Amino acid sequence: MQYRAPLCHVTVRICNGGVVAADRQTESERIGGARNTLPEPGGTELVGCSLGLRGAVNARDLGGYRAAGGLTLRSGTALRSDGLNHVTPEDLGRIGELGLRRVVDLRSADEVREAGADRLPEDVIVHHLPLRATDFDLHLTIRDALADGSPQRHRALFGDGRAHGMMTGLYRWFVTDPLARERFGALLRLLAAPEGPPLLFHCSAGKDRTGWAAALVLTALGVDRGTVLADYLLTNERSASAVDRALGELGARGLMREPELLLPVFRADRDYLDAAFAEVEAGWGGFDAFWREGLGLDGDVLAGLRVNLLDEAASPAGPLSPR
Repeated sequence: MQYRAPLCHVTVRICNGGVVAADRQTESERIGGARNTLPEPGGTELVGCSLGLRGAVNARDLGGYRAAGGLTLRSGTALRSDGLNHVTPEDLGRIGELGLRRVVDLRSADEVREAGADRLPEDVIVHHLPLRATDFDLHLTIRDALADGSPQRHRALFGDGRAHGMMTGLYRWFVTDPLARERFGALLRLLAAPEGPPLLFHCSAGKDRTGWAAALVLTALGVDRGTVLADYLLTNERSASAVDRALGELGARGLMREPELLLPVFRADRDYLDAAFAEVEAGWGGFDAFWREGLGLDGDVLAGLRVNLLDEAASPAGPLSPR
């Protein structure tokens, strides 16, 4: 995936990819009784499949994950990505082959204005569901900090765990903020609609807003928590070289004396996703209640997701997580 933002007249492009986590989980992390092993014996990776886009390198398919009831997420129906504003002409051909009906853009209006609108085939419907946390506006914070150029200010903003704290705060905001919940709920309704998928959702980096949206989809379908985490962390492996280049550029241009201070912002971290799920538990006591009361969704939306995204017609909607 790709994080591209103008920083003090320097464009830094971060491709966020990720690690396929080992098949480790405790009993308390199981959701819906499904298990996933990544990769399969022989080293063939069957899930987290790249869409092969040069301009959005972490665009990938949620298809292949095992869900509750022995079902599997159908390939080519729910796709996640970084921004599509830098896709190449060859990428456009590949996107056309996907047969997309809809794209959900979670970027703010400012992000779209600065980076550019998505480049898509003409027949794709774009839904703009902007998500921007005023108290955790990392884009603005980093831009202003680099424009200032003060090593002391950089350390005061991002050092001693403060960048990590900003990120965990952002993920808690995804759950506690009513507008954020409304936006995520709207995305899930689109995925559940009869003419919804194939649908691709994305933000700028395809890491945070997109990461939590994917976690919601997978959890709702009964994918185990360990696999939800593995999909989330699939951001880091694919981004490692690009993150290194971007941090090196910040240092070489004299914009930051300690560019590594930004690593917590540029990388996916288990703590961030755990913070969001902890907020679900704290506020609603579990995912079932969060689905109904937090996201404002009902059994019809869950049934629609199962019909649209799973490999065969699902049984009537039941509990989202074990009691």
